[in-house]
Amino acid sequence: MSTLSYVVGVIFILICLALVVLVLAQEGKNQGLGAIQGTVENTYWGKNRGRSTEGILKTVTVVLSVAFIVLSIILNMHMF
Repeated sequence: MSTLSYVVGVIFILICLALVVLVLAQEGKNQGLGAIQGTVENTYWGKNRGRSTEGILKTVTVVLSVAFIVLSIILNMHMF
């Protein structure tokens, strides 16, 4: 195996670990039952979730997921 293959493999493992941490750090989607009971609030943070920490975590998770899929395909095709 070449050095580039090892480097891509290490990057792949780091992305996998980062995805696990990011998914576990995100809040659950428990608003369905809260909406029935009327306890869901329309706050500033609820309306602007894309600018909050939760929105940033979601964006980073999507980017790392795409990188994970691309690296999976590259490593499977043995392009190195």
